[in-house]
Amino acid sequence: MGLITLLTDFGYRDHYVAALKARLLHLAPAIPVVDISHGIEPFNIPHAVHVLRAVFQDFPAGTVHVIGVNDHGAGPEPGWLAALFEGHYFLTGDNGILALLANGMPEQLVALPAASSASPTRDVLLPAAVALAQGEPLTSLGPVVNTMHQLNNRQLRLQDHRITGHVAYVDHYGNLITNISRTAIEAVGHGRPLAVHFGRDVVRELHPHFSAVPPGEAVVVFNSQDCLCLGICQGNASELLGLHFDSQVDVRFPTE
Repeated sequence: MGLITLLTDFGYRDHYVAALKARLLHLAPAIPVVDISHGIEPFNIPHAVHVLRAVFQDFPAGTVHVIGVNDHGAGPEPGWLAALFEGHYFLTGDNGILALLANGMPEQLVALPAASSASPTRDVLLPAAVALAQGEPLTSLGPVVNTMHQLNNRQLRLQDHRITGHVAYVDHYGNLITNISRTAIEAVGHGRPLAVHFGRDVVRELHPHFSAVPPGEAVVVFNSQDCLCLGICQGNASELLGLHFDSQVDVRFPTE
């Protein structure tokens, strides 16, 4: 018996999440279900991808991840997909989430049968997720396809003495998580000191955690996914620095 996770933008004040759980109890009451989050900003696909990418590999291989964000897909004709990527299954609307998560095409991709539903996460994705969690092969869910709605991740710009990236996500605390990786900094920096430029501010030192500087000061750390993050100790960096999703961040290295 497998494991199912739920990630949606349904929120916590309405009955929508309870309706998902009720359907799963009818379909397969013995399958364990874990909520990743139901607080994704409505229709915010990059937010969903960031949260999912940060945690899905912590679950056992073969886990089935149901993504109910913009779940009717892109365009006038709804479409739903099931995919295998890095040993995990993902079920979602055809809205670009899979393209961003896999940074291209997943290893296997099938189209789920078309259906008319006001709640496709409940009525289309959950039955398919249960089938996978019960051991059915991916190809039993629908025909194999090789196209899907495409969205592209922001790419780093790497130069000899500079990396240009962007804020990929603003978390609950207002910390700014960038798309600049530890690997990129090591590859360009070669151990040189660095200066992180964001807006009109500069931080010239990496710290091990957000509380390593006095309250109110800017701090730069690597998070558990080895992404460069900007924060304000005991403060909201997004509000105080005026930076948001897609704001530019530069890492510069001395030329001598």
